[in-house]
Formats: sequence, C-alpha cells, structure tokens
Amino acid sequence: FINKLQKDRFNNLLPDLMDKTDIDMWVLITREYNEDPIIKTMLPPTWLNARRTTILVFSIDKKTKEFDAVAIARYAFGDNIPSIWNKEEQPNQWEALKEYIISKNPKKIGINTSSHESLADGLSKYHYDQLYDVLPSNYRKKLVSAEDLAIAWIETRTDLEMTIFTQLVEISSSIIREAFSTKVITPGITTTDDVVWWMREKVLDLGLDTWFHPSVDVQREDNSDLYGFDGLSKSDIIQPGDLIHCDFGITYLRLNTDCQELAYVLQPNENDAPIYLRKALFKGNQVQDFLTNNFEVGRSGNAILLQSLNDARNAGLKPSIYTHPLGSYGHSSGPTIGMWDAQGGVPGNGDYPLYPNTVYAIELNTTVVIPEWQREIRIMLEEAGYFGEKGFRYVNGRQTQLLLIPRKKQQLGN
Repeated sequence: FINKLQKDRFNNLLPDLMDKTDIDMWVLITREYNEDPIIKTMLPPTWLNARRTTILVFSIDKKTKEFDAVAIARYAFGDNIPSIWNKEEQPNQWEALKEYIISKNPKKIGINTSSHESLADGLSKYHYDQLYDVLPSNYRKKLVSAEDLAIAWIETRTDLEMTIFTQLVEISSSIIREAFSTKVITPGITTTDDVVWWMREKVLDLGLDTWFHPSVDVQREDNSDLYGFDGLSKSDIIQPGDLIHCDFGITYLRLNTDCQELAYVLQPNENDAPIYLRKALFKGNQVQDFLTNNFEVGRSGNAILLQSLNDARNAGLKPSIYTHPLGSYGHSSGPTIGMWDAQGGVPGNGDYPLYPNTVYAIELNTTVVIPEWQREIRIMLEEAGYFGEKGFRYVNGRQTQLLLIPRKKQQLGN
C-alpha cells in the first residue's frame, strides 16, 4: 500500500507542487545511511535505506507539463522511478547526471538546502561540491534552494493519505483508551512508568512503531508542583483522584500521529470526574477553538499564534500554544505555530504561511486555577487536525470529556 501511496504522490501531487513553486527540475542526492529526509519519505517500501549514491531527478516542462522522474543510480528506485544510468556506457555517475541535466535544459535546478527547515536541508556539502563541480558554469547559476518545494512535498496530504490518517488516529486513540482503563491501571499499584511501557509493548504487538517514547504523568490535589513538569513522573503511583495525562504517537504507512489525552481516576464514592475538572477541560477546548478559528490560507504561523493567544487571553484564559505540522514526520515541515518556550513567535519556521491539504498536531495547554485543590493545573491537549479547501476539521474528533478509570456505563464503549 505504501507503493500505491507513493505512486499517487509522484504522479498526481509532485508535478503540481513543482509548478506552484516554480521549480522545473529537482535534484536529490543521498547515500546509504546518510539519507536526505526528503528521500526517506520516497524510499520504496522494501528499502530501509538508500543504496550506494542515489540520485533522483524530477523535471517538468513548463510548456507541455510533461513530467519525468528518473534515478541516476545502479538500481531502479523501486517500482515508481526507473534508473537511466548505464554504467557501461558512462562509467562516471556525476557525468551521467550532468548529461541528463543538460538534455533537459532546466531554468532552475532545485537542491535541498535551507537555513530554517531541517527537513529541506538534506544535501551534504560533499554532494553539493560534486554537483557544482561537474556542471558547466552557465548551469551552476541555475542552482537554487528547493526549500518551498521540499516543505510542500512533506506537508501536503493527498485524499488517499487522509483516508489512512483517519484510521491511524483512531488506532492511536484506542491504545490510549485501553491504557487509561482498569485493564492496565490498578490504582494504588500501577505506576505511570508501567503504563508507558505497556503502551510501547502494545505498539509492537500491533506491528507498528512509535517515533518518540511516550510519557504519562499525573496532577493531584496534594502536590504543590505541576506534576507533568517535575521530572519525577516516572516514579508516580497512580491513585484515586488523579488527573492523568499522556503524550503518545505512532507510525504507520510512513505517517505519524501525536496525541495527548486526559483521564480521571474515580474515587470510591464518585460516578464522574469533579465538575471543576470537567470545566477545566472545557477551557482547554476553548483554546483549541480560538486557535483553529484563526486558520486562514496564507496566514503565517506567527500571525496565527499571536492572534489566537490574544483571543484566548481576552476570554480570560491562560493559554500556551505550541502547535506543529504533522504527517511524514512527527515534527514535520510547514508553519510552526509557537513553541512552549517561544510564545512570542518562532523566526523562520513561524513565518511560513498556512496552505490547504495539511495536517497539524493541535498542541497546547491552558493553566486553570482549581480552588478545591488550592493550586493551578494545566490542561494539556493534542489532537490531529486537517486544514483543507473547506477549512479546518479534526481528523478523527477531539477529546471533550475526561476518560474515567473505571469507566462509567455510558463510557464503556470508549
């Protein structure tokens, strides 16, 4: 199925992206174990790494719109990109690349160099020198950064991928729901670290992978510090009355999720979470709404951040927003909308504009005073959201109610 996804992206998405970013040739050069992050998203499903020196060239004729994808390599690049290098006829791989470039006579030769976006900066100094040295002087002048094209390739999701993404988010949420249940948690005995490692093992049992180590933490009445940030959460024993939080993401079919959800451990005499915690979650949902209501095509991540923070503060909330693109990578390419330690904006990545057909981890928190606990807590949330031609939507809904441990009858299906 990865092969099918890639074929759709190569044939139906990439030519349009090259046209929009005004790049008529894109040259990607990498080698085994030192893969360009862009090429890693293109690797055939049976390849774990590039092979030897791998060179891919994508070109589009601006007049005829004819699109070509070739490999200047000893191997075909899977089923989708044929190799055109005949080593017996032209022993030098770099000369073969030069000859192909000249045959296409591009106006711009895009290469993966970037000062801000790490995923678009995959061309090594050695490979740049090899390319530069082999090209005639008039072609050297055509070398330009393919930063916008690389980011667009990473951030743009196809309709076929979004079908998969919905299932992927549901799998992530189902693992969290099972982790935050009496199947895994016995209050007074189970530690937060026990839950973390159960989640890791569950992912492996399902034949999936995780792109970061999960975390589970608690906030409770008798703790004066914010538990999720005290550095001690691995040793916490989960108790009745705890507000539990997790940060969890998985990888499936070369796509990634990033989710944070909350659960409450019922006291023996309780049938629901206390009203003050339910209201606190609602405030977290309000911050989400202020953020996603500001999603507009062409608006920069920094502009979205500052307007959303202002809107939330005017409503009496205490927000912190650190939303990031999500998809081919967990922390992916596109507009960064705040960082936890950069609430005034993020130079470079935060200046990048919002485009449609992109996915984001709507990651944020709001600080809420809980008089009953005589302290503040943070409602930390993270949900996958899709921004398309018709606006914003959550990929598979969002959390609006606390998960309960044990479940109430009406929550047994969750």
